[in-house]
Amino acid sequence: MNADGFRRMHVIQGEWKVSNDPSVVLSTVLGSCVAACLRDPTNGVGGMNHFLLPGSVDALAQGGDVSRYGVHLMELLINGLLKQGARRDRLEAKIFGGAKTIASFSNVGQQNADFATGFLRDEGIQIVSASTGGDAGRKLEFWPVSGRARQYALTGAETQRTVRQETRPIAVPKPVESSIEFF
Repeated sequence: MNADGFRRMHVIQGEWKVSNDPSVVLSTVLGSCVAACLRDPTNGVGGMNHFLLPGSVDALAQGGDVSRYGVHLMELLINGLLKQGARRDRLEAKIFGGAKTIASFSNVGQQNADFATGFLRDEGIQIVSASTGGDAGRKLEFWPVSGRARQYALTGAETQRTVRQETRPIAVPKPVESSIEFF
């Protein structure tokens, strides 16, 4: 535990985490990425994901690293909450991130935020708050049991470090060669 009495769990790009421990705070750093924070206030369980691209079933079918896509991470987060006893009809959400950190690029941050909003609406999950857009990154903290969230705007240099992390190439794993022969 830290000096503030909380055990910090960092959620990096492509991850999701769920907890029912009141001493846990989930944290992440976002640029154009989006983090969805969901919880069941009655059961006292919550979680966070962190995705780079909105994605769709079509995008996933084309291969690549599925952990980068919101559609994949939203499903994993919801299923993780349900496995911990949450009920879908009680879930509430907070959405963060989606900044336009590079002026000359398309606004993938807005696409991420729009995806998260649409996905949650389609799933019947109430969005209780959202802080998306802008041109600066954010540091986010989320207490999954209480639902408390706190964000800090990043400085220009911190935002640029986040942009470098978000735009670094991610190696796509090559298919494993099979030594099995079928007759």
